[in-house]
Amino acid sequence: MNHRLISVAALTAVTVMALQMQKHAVHSATSGSPLAAPAEFTASTEKTFDQLMGDAISVMHKGMHAAPSGDADRDFVTMMIPHHQGAIDMAKTVLLYGRDEQIKRLAQEIIADQQNEIELMRLWLKRHGAALQDRTPKLSSDAGGMTHDH
Repeated sequence: MNHRLISVAALTAVTVMALQMQKHAVHSATSGSPLAAPAEFTASTEKTFDQLMGDAISVMHKGMHAAPSGDADRDFVTMMIPHHQGAIDMAKTVLLYGRDEQIKRLAQEIIADQQNEIELMRLWLKRHGAALQDRTPKLSSDAGGMTHDH
């Protein structure tokens, strides 16, 4: 029950942050300084928490915009891969900036779980002869993928 409550709280916090990032992006776009989505996400202390979350969300949304194939299963999997990668990227961000040990453990669990699910989806696509057209990086043995630039 406690783990479920923490998960719900974390998902709620991520949703609120995503809405704030969207609001910020709309404001920036209308004020003449559009936010360009980076080609890929890199967790680094060279950016603020808010900037990294915005990058993670932008890369995720960009990756989820795939042309429909007409195959619901394939389209679902193709869109879910960048969605899961977005969760990994957001979790990496909170590992850099978060202070609460429970949230950090949750972020580590999210990274491990989402990586496993991405691999399952990639295998499903391969087995079903579907070309993988997502923009997420291949998983490496370095689950963290973060840089600390102090």
